[in-house]
Formats: sequence, structure tokens, C-alpha cells
Amino acid sequence: MSKKSKQLIKAVLLTALLCLSATAQTQTITGKVVGVSDGDTITVLDDQQRQHKIRLDGIDAPESNQDFGSRSKQSLSDLVFGKTVTVTSRKKDRYGRALGNVTLDGKNINQEQINSGMAWFYRQYELELPANVAAVYKLTEMLARQKKHGLWADASPVPPWDFRRGKTAKAPGAPTPTTAAGPIVGNRNSKIYHLPACPDYSKVSERNRVPFRPMATKSTKMGHFNQQS
Repeated sequence: MSKKSKQLIKAVLLTALLCLSATAQTQTITGKVVGVSDGDTITVLDDQQRQHKIRLDGIDAPESNQDFGSRSKQSLSDLVFGKTVTVTSRKKDRYGRALGNVTLDGKNINQEQINSGMAWFYRQYELELPANVAAVYKLTEMLARQKKHGLWADASPVPPWDFRRGKTAKAPGAPTPTTAAGPIVGNRNSKIYHLPACPDYSKVSERNRVPFRPMATKSTKMGHFNQQS
């Protein structure tokens, strides 16, 4: 990232944080990071010995059992564990964790996780962020993608929101499953018949092709056919 780009991002982000701090419902938590659960969740112990579970707002890191999950956790730990941070929180999530922006020595830790390719910008909640914060996170992710930082070195990284739903990315060049309709085709030479979705269905030459209905017997006057696929 060029020096000019970094300065622009910092300026926009600082403005966003000032706006965020000015809102009436904002809570500020300052304390030592005593736990790192994963790449986007920490535990902060304040000076009154109260623990606060913090979910870094606006980002989503790989799950612990997902590719880059452990590396993302280690990245966040390297940044903040054992150090005193300031958390600016607007609200809590459904698990009771404070959704917050974490800063350390003027550095935005949420953005750092995106910048190093250890977390995604959480686009599903983009509208819940100040517009300028969302813009900075979006730009930071774009630059991380271009430079193939962290998880972006993978050809097709699976976003954690898809991983949690059991979805996986299709490998580049993988054939798209087909449900092609048509008669079952037998090959009079190999004595193998092919269903319409079989890879070799279209490879049977016309002179060797013996079409027959799906409910027909596998035996014909040519002899017995064996199924392939």
C-alpha cells in the first residue's frame, strides 16, 4: 500500500471514529486483553477487574476449524494480547458481546486484521457501520486481495458466513453438475451404458450408440450392458 493511500485511509478512519465517539449510545472500554478466542473476538479486563467479551465490529474472521482460522487468531493475538486497548462500542450482538472498534496506540485493530488478509470486511452488516468506516474497510480488503495477503493467497477462500452454513467454494475449473435429460445410451462396443449426466455420455460415437428408455431392461438383443457413473 502506498504512503498516500495509507494517509487517506487513516484520515477517513479518524473522521469516522470521531463521529462514532460523539454518539450518545457509544460505550468506551479500556483494559488489558486477557483472551483471544479467534480472529475477531477478544476478552478485555478493565481496571475494575470486569471482563468484557468484544466482537470486533465490521469484520469476520475464518472459523477456528476453517482454513486460516488458527493463523487469523494468532495474528490478532500478536497484535493485542497482554496489551491495553480502547474499545468503542455501539451495541451488543445476540450473544451479549460488545460489538466494538478496537484501537491500540492509534492503530485500528479491526482494519489491521483486514489489511493482513486475516479477516473479511463483513459486508452483510455494512449499513450498520458509519459510511466512512465501511468505505475504509472495503478499500482495505480490496488492497489486501490485490496483494494476496493472508487468506487471499488461496485461489478461492470460503467466507466464514458461507462456511458456517456448510457451503464451500467451487474449485476453479470444476465442472458444473448437470441434470441433463435424455435417453440412456449404451455403447455396443464396450457394453457400457451411460446416464445423461455421465462425463462420457457425449463421447459415444453415433455408430456405437444404442439409446433405450430408463425403465427398459439392461439386456438387449446385443447382450448385457453395464452401467457407468
